Amino acid sequence: MNILCFGDSNTYGISPVDGKRFNDNERWPSLLGIKLGAGYQVIEAGQPNRTLTNEPPFSGDKLGAKYLEPYLRAYHVDTLIIQLGTNDLKRRFALSVADIANALDTLIIEIKNHYLHRELPKIVVLSPPKIYEVGAYQSIYAGASAKIPVLLDAFSKVCGHHGCVFLDITENIAPCKKEGLHLTDESHKQLAHKLHYLLCEQKSHR
Repeated sequence: MNILCFGDSNTYGISPVDGKRFNDNERWPSLLGIKLGAGYQVIEAGQPNRTLTNEPPFSGDKLGAKYLEPYLRAYHVDTLIIQLGTNDLKRRFALSVADIANALDTLIIEIKNHYLHRELPKIVVLSPPKIYEVGAYQSIYAGASAKIPVLLDAFSKVCGHHGCVFLDITENIAPCKKEGLHLTDESHKQLAHKLHYLLCEQKSHR
């Protein structure tokens, strides 16, 4: 069974401590694969600065939809886990919650169109984590923390409309409070555990 994890820097595994990538025993997609064991392949497709709606000029073309389709063509995907939306909250984009939710809706429609007349993978959408407006991210993400609760509700509605699973990770999976944006190693462990439970629960109900 193939599980594609498609997201931004928190899927890629950027450490809030030193900005380097967490190793295979630390970042959540890799930990998920370890937990699931034989019979599962977890495909890691995280990319720092990836967005749902915009293409940040300082980091090239990061628009999610453009980079998802090649993965869908290259692999047979049974479950698709999407972790996007955080970078869209940057102040300079000046996007509303509706703008970001509409972009998620468009992405899911594009996925469904890709699988027209074929079996659609199970789609799991992770909420963006909390954002602490501190340090270097205080200006970049000014006002973002207040948008998160509204965005969760909007994402939940989009997922409900499309029959996707929506997982709110803000309650007990948080970024580093000192750095503000990236998940701690402990949060990566918690997220892997949560997803492992979710996927195993879904399997048992087939």
